[in-house]
Amino acid sequence: MEAYLIAILIVTAIYVLLSLGLTLQYGLTGLINFGHVGFFCIGAYAAAILSTAGGMPIAAGLLAGMALAGLAAIPIGLVALRLRDDYFAIVTLGFSESVRLVVTSEGWLTKGVQGIPGIPKLIDGVGTGPALTILALVGLANLLAVMAFLRIVKSPFGRMIEAIRDNEDAVKALGKDPARFKIQVLVLGAVLAGLAGGFYAHYIGYVSPDQFLPIVTFYVWMAIIMGGVGRISGALLGTLLLMGFLEGSRFLRDLLPFISAVEMASIRIGVVGLALILFTLYRPQGLMGDYTRRK
Repeated sequence: MEAYLIAILIVTAIYVLLSLGLTLQYGLTGLINFGHVGFFCIGAYAAAILSTAGGMPIAAGLLAGMALAGLAAIPIGLVALRLRDDYFAIVTLGFSESVRLVVTSEGWLTKGVQGIPGIPKLIDGVGTGPALTILALVGLANLLAVMAFLRIVKSPFGRMIEAIRDNEDAVKALGKDPARFKIQVLVLGAVLAGLAGGFYAHYIGYVSPDQFLPIVTFYVWMAIIMGGVGRISGALLGTLLLMGFLEGSRFLRDLLPFISAVEMASIRIGVVGLALILFTLYRPQGLMGDYTRRK
């Protein structure tokens, strides 16, 4: 049980990085990014390829994954950020699916649907000791991300992107270019997603295209909505709550043995969907949102 709980905490910490990236993009800037998993995939595959076929150190793979994810965000931003919000959301969703199709079809590099096995672990060894060390490393990355996030929020840059979220036309009237700030925010969120992907690849030890479906982005959106959009505490608590729903529903099989494993997977998604509906109705501002407001 102890090993299981540590494993869940490691995956939760990885998802917190994804939630912080999306909080920066949507919570502070208002960017509706439905393709977050695409940057997650780029980071994971970059780390996996460089550490296996490339024989490079794990740290180099993590940095490369962050850099490639950030670079991938630039052309997406240049093309899409001049579109309306709904079109931007569609473009980012198409981007994530394009990334997944590329890693599926380019078998010479990514091994296609077979995936990449044998990815080096962050820390070698078995038992709770190495697992706790991995948890500490990912936790440290989260701490540094939170510190950077707070620094951004309190900076003139942070005030500007919040102004863009609240009233983009007013920002334009002041002679500022919102597109430039949006691209920078998109890149920063993508870098965090790339880092999360690198950690994920080195923790799981295997990556394949079916690990990076759009539902991953949906889960991250769920986390920030339940926790409170635009709040660091919301990203943290929302991710913990999401993992509680996903992992807790696994134990429903013990109470409902007549339900098959395939049916239980659908029930798990249904439970998460029901939670989203309830939060939308009764706590639209999230758990950590302003209790004096309903929207």
